[in-house]
Amino acid sequence: MTATLQVGLIGYGLAGSVFHAPLLQHTPGLALYSIVSSQRDRLLRTFTDVHVHASVEPLLADPAIDAVVIATPNQQHAPLALAALQAGKHVLVDKPFALDMTEARSVVEAARSAERVVSVFQNRRHDADYLTLRGVLASGVLGRIAECHSHFDRFRPQVRDRWRESEAPGSGLWMDLGPHLLDQMLQLFGWPEAISADIVAQRDGARSDDYFHAVLHYPGLRAIVHAGSLVAASTPRFAVHGSHGSFLKDGRDVQEDQLRHGIAPGAPGWGLDPVHGQHVWIDDDGKMQRRSVDNVRGDYRQFYTAFRDAVLGGQEAPVSAEQALQLMRLLEAGRESADSGRRVDLR
Repeated sequence: MTATLQVGLIGYGLAGSVFHAPLLQHTPGLALYSIVSSQRDRLLRTFTDVHVHASVEPLLADPAIDAVVIATPNQQHAPLALAALQAGKHVLVDKPFALDMTEARSVVEAARSAERVVSVFQNRRHDADYLTLRGVLASGVLGRIAECHSHFDRFRPQVRDRWRESEAPGSGLWMDLGPHLLDQMLQLFGWPEAISADIVAQRDGARSDDYFHAVLHYPGLRAIVHAGSLVAASTPRFAVHGSHGSFLKDGRDVQEDQLRHGIAPGAPGWGLDPVHGQHVWIDDDGKMQRRSVDNVRGDYRQFYTAFRDAVLGGQEAPVSAEQALQLMRLLEAGRESADSGRRVDLR
C-alpha cells in the first residue's frame, strides 16, 4: 500500500458530491481515484483525473483502490460494504451504518474476517458548535448537567421527490439526522439507561417520518434530540442547563453550507462559526449574567484524516465497530419506543 490512500467513491448524490468528494480531494494523504455514478457525462466534465464507472464491479476489482466510501441510499449500505470487504477493501459507510442490527453485525464480522478497517461517517463530531460545547462541558463551568437539548430544525413544508423522503427502507428523518444527534449525545454522556421517542410524519403527503423527539434517560440527566421539518422559527441548536448555569447556541455549523456553495475545505474562513454561544448564569445578587463563548473551529477533514491513519497506520478507526453497533442499537430502540408508545430500557 502506498503512502497515499487511493479511494473509490460509490454514489454521487448529495452525500457523495457535496461532502465526500470535496473532503477526499482536500485531505492530505488521500486521493479520489474512482467514482461509481450514473452521471458519467457530468463527472467527466468535473474531473480530469478520476476514473468514472457506471457500475460497482470495475471499482471493486481494481487493485489500485485501497478503500471504498459508500454514499448511496441507505438500503444499499450493508450489501455494498460486504461486497467491498470481500474484495479486500477498507470501507467507510455514510450514516446510517446499516438498516438494522442484523445487517450491522454482518458488516462488522466481515471486516474482522477480512482484517480490514470499517467505519461510519460521523462528520458532525467535528461541527464547530459541538466541539465548542464539548469544551464548555469539560471546563465544568456549568456544574452538574441536568438537561441537554439538541435541536436540528428546518422549514421544508414541501415533500420532495427523493429517496430520503420516500417510503423506501432506511428513508425518513430518524435515519437521516438521528444518527448524527444520537452519536453526539453518546460521545458527550455515554450509554443511556433508556430511550423514549416519538417519530412521526407531519407534512401533507409525507411518505416517511419527518419529525422526531427522543429523550435519552441518564441518572439525574435528560438528553433530548429533536428534529422537525415545519419549524420556521427554530430554537437554539444547543441548550444545556446545569447546576451552575446554562450554555445556549443558535445557528448551525457552517461547513455544510460552505460545501454546498463550492467553498473548498481548508479555504480561508473554513469551519469558522460566526454565531457565538452564550454562557448564562445567576450571580450572587440574583442577577442574570451573560458572556460570549469563543467558538472552536470545525473541520470535517479531521474525520478523514483519522480514517486515513486507521488504514495506513493501524490506528483506531474514527468510529469503532463497537460504536457503530451501539448507535444502531439505539436507533432501533428509538423506533421500538415510538412504535410501542413506551420507554425502552437499555440496561
